[in-house]
Amino acid sequence: MSRLLTAALFFSLAGTALHAQTAVGGQMTNFRDTSMLHPPPGVKVAILEWEDLECPACARAFPIVHTAIAHYHIPLVRYDFQIPGHIWSHEASIYARYIQDKISPDMATDYRRQVFASQFRIASKDDLNQFTQQFMSSHGKQLPFVVDPTGEFNREVTADKALGDKLGLTETPTIVVVTPRGWIQVKDVMDLYQAIDQAEAKMAGPEVHKTAAH
Repeated sequence: MSRLLTAALFFSLAGTALHAQTAVGGQMTNFRDTSMLHPPPGVKVAILEWEDLECPACARAFPIVHTAIAHYHIPLVRYDFQIPGHIWSHEASIYARYIQDKISPDMATDYRRQVFASQFRIASKDDLNQFTQQFMSSHGKQLPFVVDPTGEFNREVTADKALGDKLGLTETPTIVVVTPRGWIQVKDVMDLYQAIDQAEAKMAGPEVHKTAAH
């Protein structure tokens, strides 16, 4: 085998290692465009999650995901993705964005937590509005009559949905552990810790460098 062919084969294998794709807890989804599956700049391991506030499976995943990010001290990049037929989740996402941007991220996380816990008693947009007003009141805040006067939060939620469509999402939650070297889809949230351990082990391994052939 020529040195040029050997070098080409090495670069091909190295590129595969740098962009490894796998799954735990089930068969990997056949995503369409994975260009967004990477951590924020300067971060070695992160969790990306697309969630729907009206989704019971997302409600079950929420405490596990948040316990994991606290345990491993890694960031969570969360996206809103509404499942067709869910009648109030889009508005819930807008409320969450308002609380996050205008009050505090921690309060927004608590809002999402409580929405998930209260799904069984939110059957309409009116129910959601009443729930949100009660939540705000319990934190000494008041929900404004017009939450999104400029449409800013609606655009953010719509952009998240478009990104999920680009990825080719078929379910929520969709959870992916990402590193600069690749990603691991978590098909069963109970396997999230396993996926993070695998990702951290890969990042602890030797760096792969490409060198020019001579």
